[in-house]
Amino acid sequence: MSKDNPEHYKCFSSIEAIDVTENFNFNLGNVIKYVWRAGRKEGESKVDDLTKAMWYLSREISRGNKNDN
Repeated sequence: MSKDNPEHYKCFSSIEAIDVTENFNFNLGNVIKYVWRAGRKEGESKVDDLTKAMWYLSREISRGNKNDN
């Protein structure tokens, strides 16, 4: 494990969050990242990570609503 590639961003043995999230915009990438690592990062609870994911999702929804008008 390294600081640049921590274990809490690895899942399903060989898939890393960055490989998935870089295919999305910033907000949606962060939603995926925080859901992906929910409860896996030391010092962060699952609820903390899911709350962060909701925050980014809310921003993306707001952004989408502005673009629809």
